[in-house]
Amino acid sequence: MRISCQIKSTSYKECGTISAAKTQVFTAYPKLQPHTNIITMQVWKEYQQQHKERFLNELLDLLRIPSVSARGEHKDDMIRCAEAVEKSLKEAGAETTAIYPTAGHPIVYGEKIVDAVKPTVLVYGHYDVQPADPLELWHSGPFEPVIKEGKIYARGACDDKGQFYMHVKALETMVQTNSLPCNVKFLIEGEEEVGSPNLATFVKANKELLKADVILISDTSMLSMDTPSIDIGVRGLSYIEVEVTGPNRDLHSGVYGGAVANPATMLAKMIASCHDENNHITIPGFYDDVVEATPDERAKMAKAPFSETEYKTDLGIDQLWGEKGYTTNERTGIRPTLEVNGIWGGYTGEGAKTVLPSKAYAKISCRLVPNQSSEKITRKILDYFTSIAPAGVTVKAHEHHGGEPYMTPIDSNEYRAAAKAIETTFGKEPIPVRGGGSIPICALFEKELGLKIVFMGFGLDSDNLHSPNEKYDIYNFYKGIETIPYFHQYYAEGK
Repeated sequence: MRISCQIKSTSYKECGTISAAKTQVFTAYPKLQPHTNIITMQVWKEYQQQHKERFLNELLDLLRIPSVSARGEHKDDMIRCAEAVEKSLKEAGAETTAIYPTAGHPIVYGEKIVDAVKPTVLVYGHYDVQPADPLELWHSGPFEPVIKEGKIYARGACDDKGQFYMHVKALETMVQTNSLPCNVKFLIEGEEEVGSPNLATFVKANKELLKADVILISDTSMLSMDTPSIDIGVRGLSYIEVEVTGPNRDLHSGVYGGAVANPATMLAKMIASCHDENNHITIPGFYDDVVEATPDERAKMAKAPFSETEYKTDLGIDQLWGEKGYTTNERTGIRPTLEVNGIWGGYTGEGAKTVLPSKAYAKISCRLVPNQSSEKITRKILDYFTSIAPAGVTVKAHEHHGGEPYMTPIDSNEYRAAAKAIETTFGKEPIPVRGGGSIPICALFEKELGLKIVFMGFGLDSDNLHSPNEKYDIYNFYKGIETIPYFHQYYAEGK
């Protein structure tokens, strides 16, 4: 089933669904002639300044929808959010929009085609968000956006509603000022936070629909607003869950303690064995396919401003930890990792209960670097945990989801367009860096669509992604809207 809407007119008045504030702007700018880049830039700036308050309020409305893809109780919220995203694309000037149901949550599509011979940019983003837990650590409601000290606090503010919505408003800016230099398509999904299980099926079935020249993604971070950067790669992901079972029931720790293997203790020992004294991962074959960063790349990374003192202060810690022989930035960018994301078992309620648990569990993820295969690493981890099961317990391990690492070539037209756009609005050449996070669908896009990806993220590592009190600077939001049109302009010129 496909639910679509065709908008034949690009006039806000004729759409009939746009506020009165938008109706006056479409005819305000005559068709801009070639070689009027300076005029175009000024027109963009004027339009964005005129409508910045509305842009922000629209984002706040989107953030109020609890689009948590991992929780079944939010199924209706996911549909409501998809409808809101489609509506925003229509209002921004997309001539064709559609909501595509999947076996999970729906995918939103939109496009604005100005000329079939011009290049096409496919914008990817996601409207789903992480669960807000633990709720007691939030300073305000996760789906009740609050602005404090110039920052928006809400789940999804940065990851990824605030960032993909910049592209929606950038499209509006270009459409309403008659200055869109290329074709633009949008693919906004609702399952990124759960591994995009249905995206591959959609992409394979809709290659013609998604036909483009480059994919543009804002789901990454910058070093800072004073030191702009571009992620030239993201790490892959392998995610598993381990279950350790001992006795057939919870036992009295006084009566049975010391005589029966405790699943929680055994699990802790197994997890501890995954790193050696140099914090090197001990799983056999884990590093076999790792492509080591060159001395030149490491030297370039070292030029990025970094204060270990500020880093520790921001996190409230007095000591850093990681693989020996690598700096903090290298550990979070060019090296693979293995981390425990959750561990539980036995009694965890209020007060005390002296129990020896029957079962213990852990969720474990690995971030992967170029040439590592999520499938191979997942198999190695699963085999490792089952092979080291201590006597007295049984171990079951299964995969959750994974994704491949991805690198963007810095000698490409798309990278140069992004770098030039950022330099135009920031006044500084961006530093190329490798991001520590994962966007599992990147390798899928390149494989199925044959397209390269360029990352233009405007978040910060300190924005509490996936944590309580997620935030996004309003300045960053506006800066993204300001910068993105330049990417389209420079990319079109380069083609």
